[in-house]
Amino acid sequence: MQRHDTILRGRSAQHAVRSAFPVTYQEITKALRMPLGFLLGALYLIFARPEPLPLAVGGSIALIGVIVRGWASGHIRKNEQLAVSGPYAYTRNPLYFGSFLIAAGFAIAAHWSLLLLVIAFFVLVYGPKIEAERLNILGRFPTEYPNYAENVPVFFPRRTAWTDGQAGADDPFSFDLYMKHGEWKAALVFVLAIAWLSFRASQGS
Repeated sequence: MQRHDTILRGRSAQHAVRSAFPVTYQEITKALRMPLGFLLGALYLIFARPEPLPLAVGGSIALIGVIVRGWASGHIRKNEQLAVSGPYAYTRNPLYFGSFLIAAGFAIAAHWSLLLLVIAFFVLVYGPKIEAERLNILGRFPTEYPNYAENVPVFFPRRTAWTDGQAGADDPFSFDLYMKHGEWKAALVFVLAIAWLSFRASQGS
């Protein structure tokens, strides 16, 4: 009987994904997220002329974001088990948090005002996606997720790792998962972008 109730709760949570946000809005944000991101990135690389100090500060922040995303990719087994190890013991969305740091870092490198655009982009585009994924994960792991969500923040990390003896909490970083998820591409793009911005900075001085 308890298992039956758990399954029903899971199905209800999955159904709530559709009702939490209008389907049309989800479709719009899903369709625009990648093209808009590439467009903004291309415009940034074309027009940005950073000064050395902001580039160093922003580049350092972006590097932390690349590391966070790489760390997270070595701990997540999508749809197989609830990820609670590594950076998932600090934040429920380390991949998105890492992406935010990358975008914020490059924004700061060019001009601090671009940080406002990054914040708006994440709130309007990634906010609904994070909520939809939360409900989807709750549907897949209705027993484990509530306790995890109660103790680990949705975005900005907690100070210390949360450990509660859940299955997978001690899983080590997997380089195979890192390669499988292709996060090495993000590291490569970061290096190329920093090299290009450094060149632009040297031309502007």
